[in-house]
Amino acid sequence: MASPITIAMKQIAEEKNISYESVLETVESALAAAFRKDFGNKNQNIKVEFDPEKYDGQTGGIRVFDVKAVVEDMELPEDYFERFEASFKGGSRNQELGMKNRPFDKLRAEETKTEGVTVEEEDEFKFKPKLMIMLSDARDIKTDAQVGDEIRVELSVPAAFGRMAAQTAKQIILQKIREAERSVIFTDFKGREGELMNVTVQRREGRLVMIDFGRTSGILLPEDQIASERYDRGKRMKVILREVVMTGKGPEIRLSRTSPQLVAGLFAQEIPEMASGVIEMKGIEREAGSRTKVAVATNDDAIDPIGSCIGQRGTRIQVINRELGGEKVDVIAWSDDAAEFIKEALKPAQVHKVELKNDEHLAYAHVSPDQLSLAIGKGGQNVRLAAKLTGWKITIVKEGGEAVADSESGEFVGEVAPQTVEATESPMSNV
Repeated sequence: MASPITIAMKQIAEEKNISYESVLETVESALAAAFRKDFGNKNQNIKVEFDPEKYDGQTGGIRVFDVKAVVEDMELPEDYFERFEASFKGGSRNQELGMKNRPFDKLRAEETKTEGVTVEEEDEFKFKPKLMIMLSDARDIKTDAQVGDEIRVELSVPAAFGRMAAQTAKQIILQKIREAERSVIFTDFKGREGELMNVTVQRREGRLVMIDFGRTSGILLPEDQIASERYDRGKRMKVILREVVMTGKGPEIRLSRTSPQLVAGLFAQEIPEMASGVIEMKGIEREAGSRTKVAVATNDDAIDPIGSCIGQRGTRIQVINRELGGEKVDVIAWSDDAAEFIKEALKPAQVHKVELKNDEHLAYAHVSPDQLSLAIGKGGQNVRLAAKLTGWKITIVKEGGEAVADSESGEFVGEVAPQTVEATESPMSNV
């Protein structure tokens, strides 16, 4: 039958969703810190092996070792150790913090800063008594010791740990378990970036919207929120997991309602042909809360890609519209013919002719007077999204060349030089 401490450790592992081995390593680290506080000295690199099945509430089941890497013999000045200690601000405690857990195979080649020791001092203090032992001394312990070996000297535990050491161990256990839990959460959600999620608003904190995931929380930053939407507590909605970053307070799970990937995720969820890959999303451009243009294509001549996305009587696209709070979604046919693709991208306006200037990567789209404002869109939105989607600069010209519309204001400006909308980089230009 498992011992009570083994049962407790397994329970912690299950509750925190971390491995039992991680909990055991945490306990061993805490016991090493406790031993160092009560019985160790500054030149010992303490490692502990703990067997919970043999633990008797005192020191049984605990084995303590002083672990050092074997290095070549070297001549040291008489005052070497005094100067080495003095180089650490605050004395041996900072030395201990600065030196712990360094890989043995990198000790001599290390060039980064050690707490209290500058890069220049690394060359001067090549021998670190806490982590190293010279070859001649190592062979007094182990006759066949070689440079690069690890020497482990077992130490006795004189008595039970004191109250302060126990408190230190407790704090280390809490900290290490918290760090392990954060690492598991980060790894779990990092692998889910780009995933469509059903979430519930937990609360608002200023301009931030917090989403509850049970063991952690997600966040909607202001730039990931649609200006026209309200995020009241308890509201259910779909979001895209945009990215996961590790901060000083743990993993931050950043969600988004404005990302073009949200629309792509909704299409994949609502349209089986797209989820299966029969219909391919070639590009997507979005101005969140207002309008999105999606270019689709298929290699199956028996399938109408636009009709499949819209659904019978618009049922499929209406579901997506509702989820996006009424945002308009234009589904257009992708074409490898630039002129034809530009015509499609400017829908719902009817374009009579497209002239291409390849050297300038510029397209002149000729439309009838009654289609001019529709082609430009409110505030130039339609032509702006079309330019981003196609990758071409687009100028809307009144048919016959009598007048040109200002693509930014959407107003007729008469006989003036054409106004052009330039394509810009977009993270979802090609999905």
